[in-house]
Amino acid sequence: MQGTWQDLSDHTVVVTGAASGIGAALVDSLIAANASVYTLDVAAVTAPVAQAVQCDLGDKASIDLALELMPGRVDWLMNCAGVPNGGRFTAPEVMAINWLGLRHLTEALLPRIPAGGSITHVASTAGRGWADNVEHHRMLMGADTFESGSAWVDTNGDIIGDGYSFSKQAVQFYTMWRALQLLPERDVRMNSLCPGVTNTQLSQDFRRGVGEDVIDRAIALAGRAAEPAEMVGALLFLADNRTASYVNGINLNVDRGTGAAHLVGAW
Repeated sequence: MQGTWQDLSDHTVVVTGAASGIGAALVDSLIAANASVYTLDVAAVTAPVAQAVQCDLGDKASIDLALELMPGRVDWLMNCAGVPNGGRFTAPEVMAINWLGLRHLTEALLPRIPAGGSITHVASTAGRGWADNVEHHRMLMGADTFESGSAWVDTNGDIIGDGYSFSKQAVQFYTMWRALQLLPERDVRMNSLCPGVTNTQLSQDFRRGVGEDVIDRAIALAGRAAEPAEMVGALLFLADNRTASYVNGINLNVDRGTGAAHLVGAW
């Protein structure tokens, strides 16, 4: 997929989580398509982007500083940053990076996104159970600042668990909930991509956090794990009005059938 997308020389794109994994593969394709790319990541981004800003998406102050270095017009915002369960991060840290920071950055950049622009998140198939927590997610949407969201997280540890699945549920719910508002208000689309098991530097964390048996079962059903570049085509499809102008508010599973296995009882 890399290097094969249509010309994006008139597009300015902000990518989070661009230093590695899916985000890095996406940046390579955007550069190959001549887009002007700005990145936010706590780690160093080595790709030749327009500007790489070091930013901790779990820290509101860090995000606010990074916003000052972002362009005045953003055609596409593509949120790829995220951290796993598995023990390296506490549940509040996972929620802060995967959910609170994502939402804070997205809402802050919205005034810079013109009509016809798009927002695309990398969620996860681990968020498929959002419907079981729909009332909690409605309350979380109501805690609409970074601070109030953090307070909600701090008082609902029994609900968020280790933070990973719940944070990805929140991204899926936010995608649907906010997409219904943004399209009529601003003509901006919002969608999310939900990858299956993908070979990234976080793979061992997920094996610890989710369990070897779950990961191995998913890989067996899919035939193999995905490579990060295999997620890029779907991300570009969702973001581009030339290919997805009528696609809004979806959580697209790219998992080679593991989600289908859950739905039809073949897991």
